[in-house]
Amino acid sequence: MYSLIHKTENAHEDSIWTCAWGCPKKKQETNPENEDSRDSMHSNDKEIVEYIVTGSVDDAAKVWEYKDNTLQLKHKLTGHSLGVVSVAVSSDGLKCASSSLDSSLKLWDLESGEKISSIEVGPVDIWTVVFSPDDKFVVSGSHAGKIHLYGTESGKQEQTLDTRGGKFTLSVAYSPDGKYIASGAIDGIINIFDVTYGKVLRTLEGHAMPIRSLCFSPDSQLLLTASDDGHMKLYDVKDANLAGTMSGHASWVLGVAFAPDGQRFASSSSDHTVKVWELAQRQCLHTFNEHNDQVWAVKYNPRKNNIIASVSEDKSINIYNCPV
Repeated sequence: MYSLIHKTENAHEDSIWTCAWGCPKKKQETNPENEDSRDSMHSNDKEIVEYIVTGSVDDAAKVWEYKDNTLQLKHKLTGHSLGVVSVAVSSDGLKCASSSLDSSLKLWDLESGEKISSIEVGPVDIWTVVFSPDDKFVVSGSHAGKIHLYGTESGKQEQTLDTRGGKFTLSVAYSPDGKYIASGAIDGIINIFDVTYGKVLRTLEGHAMPIRSLCFSPDSQLLLTASDDGHMKLYDVKDANLAGTMSGHASWVLGVAFAPDGQRFASSSSDHTVKVWELAQRQCLHTFNEHNDQVWAVKYNPRKNNIIASVSEDKSINIYNCPV
């Protein structure tokens, strides 16, 4: 059954613009000579902690512990002076990055809630932030159409990719295999960069309106884009062919995310809905109508193909169960 399994209302004091799952990888401290090592491994498995990080117009990011289908507030991350527009969690689940309209980028320790560093980004407006698959960089787009890579250890800008006269970059994605970075601009243009060479590999004129969200499939073969034109498009990354166009939302598509197995994806829209789609048939399987305002972001739990979170202008966080 498709169902809403949890809702936290008034999770923030204002609209929630962004969310990310954090699933820390617990280190197994087992000693092979220890007879109890098997038991301790089993007991460790039970203590899987999962977080959802949210960012809001109220200038704060919050870390919520997701357990037994409910959310408990664990940390409130303060320090930004304007709305938090994007949050991302490192692949090891230990760090979180947040970007704000105050042109700052901060790194946090998810477990303790302590700030690790404020990355100097200069007077640029940064929008989406993502971690590189190896967690060495935080990547963000800028008003000038450039993509900046900041070192998570150094806290400094280490590389810049240029979209060659591109417009304000609203959305960024890093392919899981580490080879590509994709960016979506306010004018509907998509750029795919080859990370090794630091060059634009493909420029796709996919949409006529801003691209709020894009993501790679788990196997890095496909790129899914979402636009204010109400459509989503799928591209074959290697030869940049259009592999499908999905329509169904009544307004802007604000967020898209793939399930961990790549068989499905979810979308969120300013039409107040979250939709679940099947990749093979490019068909909508279910529509959730559980928000009463724009749904700014939707994300799959990276460990589960059936759990989705969404956040909205209505200040609530919703968790859904989707049969697989």
